Amino acid sequence: MNRALTLDDAVVAGIAVAAGLVAAFLSRSLLRWLAKHAKRTRWSGDDIIVDALRSIVPWALIAAGVAAAAIVLPLTKSVQHHTDQVLEVWLILVATLSAARVITGLVHTFTQSRSGVAGSATIFVNITRVLVLAIGFLVVLQTLGISIAPLLTALGVGGLAVALALQDTLANLFAGVHILASKTVQPGDYIQLSSGEEGYVVDINWRQTTVRQLSNNLVVIPNGQLAKANMTNYTRPEQRLTVPVQVGVSYDADLEQVERVTAEVVVEVMHKVPGALPDHEPAIRFHTFGDSRIGFTVILGIGEFSDQYRIKHEFIKRLHRRYQEENIHIPSPVRTVAIQQGSFTIPQQRTAGEPTRETAE
Repeated sequence: MNRALTLDDAVVAGIAVAAGLVAAFLSRSLLRWLAKHAKRTRWSGDDIIVDALRSIVPWALIAAGVAAAAIVLPLTKSVQHHTDQVLEVWLILVATLSAARVITGLVHTFTQSRSGVAGSATIFVNITRVLVLAIGFLVVLQTLGISIAPLLTALGVGGLAVALALQDTLANLFAGVHILASKTVQPGDYIQLSSGEEGYVVDINWRQTTVRQLSNNLVVIPNGQLAKANMTNYTRPEQRLTVPVQVGVSYDADLEQVERVTAEVVVEVMHKVPGALPDHEPAIRFHTFGDSRIGFTVILGIGEFSDQYRIKHEFIKRLHRRYQEENIHIPSPVRTVAIQQGSFTIPQQRTAGEPTRETAE
């Protein structure tokens, strides 16, 4: 010390520290009030920024109070230098963590707004967090007087060995980035792979893609496998779909009446069943003279892939009831079977699936 510590020095230093603590407490109250008002806005970015400020501002004010106390106290140059370094590292760490929270929160909000769903693509969030923390760590080393040039050189040389050891992990990482960047698949899409897996994409992280099936089970698919697989995306380029339903009527039916009644049922289903498209125009196409029926296809409009089961269920029930009311028959398959008895052949008719019985002479 250049001089002895006096009571006045201790009092002034205590006042400086106390002032920093009081200012930190008041700032937390103010920022808590700002957070309540930020939640009322539509943009979620202000919530993230205010939340980060609640972490960094109080600690910065406390550090300022401690720094002021260190200036007042008669410290040696060595102690003063180490104190300043500790405070700088403290502030850099707090600022780095707060910046990582803000930037990753904004990236998370952006990915949600781009995909338009509740799911998230955590691969971008994780990459952003690692980059921000790495930059903060390098700044801390530079503040402590540690040269980062040899460290960067060592990382560059060792990166090749790491890349060879983690080539599968890196392949999944870059495959996930490629999938999201190309907008082939986004969280919330309903996909079906050629291998049979299908469901809603819940998340795409640095290694794997999580898919939730309609049975509420989770299927985990490596990003590299997803990038190489043949895949059908039922959500893109648009979420609205059309679903064909195969129907058949007997040959003695009036096809004009069949078309009119079926169209009325389609309109009813489109307007009354949740998930259907009210503006969908009925599409009925006759296409086959079958063994016992005239086959045709009815095309229904649905809002998203999972709605098709409920809509087809309601359509078949209502169509069957209307056909019964209109006396329109849906025949069962009939097949003629010849039964040989002695030297006579007796043709008989049976429905498909009924067992045959043959008697030999």
